Amino acid sequence: MHARLQVVHFDTDAQRPPSAWVRGVNALLPDAVAVLWSHEVPDDFHARFSARARTYRYQLLNRPVRAALEAHYLGWCHQPLDVERMRTAAALFVGEHDFSAFRSSECQAKSPVRTVHDFRIEAREQRIEFIVRANAFLHHMVRNLVGTLVYVGKGKHPPGWVRELLDSRDRAQAAPTFGPEGLYLERIEYEAKWSLPV
Repeated sequence: MHARLQVVHFDTDAQRPPSAWVRGVNALLPDAVAVLWSHEVPDDFHARFSARARTYRYQLLNRPVRAALEAHYLGWCHQPLDVERMRTAAALFVGEHDFSAFRSSECQAKSPVRTVHDFRIEAREQRIEFIVRANAFLHHMVRNLVGTLVYVGKGKHPPGWVRELLDSRDRAQAAPTFGPEGLYLERIEYEAKWSLPV
């Protein structure tokens, strides 16, 4: 999995200007990670629990031959996928549902109920992108949703299968978890009162 954006918080008694936190932390991070900004927040802010919504994007290469240079940054399906069938199925995920059939066995969330605000599928040439925005996600939820949509796209199940899976609340009934290579955390939304530059 990758992140184009992530927000973290920490407690400290050290006093530094925001630019010093950015430069100092970046000096110690590996090349694949960079701090873009620093912002002081009140004690009741929590990077995870104060978030109102998150958006993930899954990038999939849909062609007979796997990727080479981008192999670590794209999912891959060699069979042709019907994008319209997948869009019909994805629409069934929108709304508040019990996503038990799409959570990993290691998920520690207290409730499997999540609200999916939007689920779009964009296709450009040999690439298909699954963009899903929700109030929160369960462990492996996005990869499990994508795996299920791929099954629908290749004709293994009709779009209505999604409704059956949601009603079943049984992870064993859904498609296998898709690989992590194409998954990106795209956006985290917070209330304006936190004044975060995200």
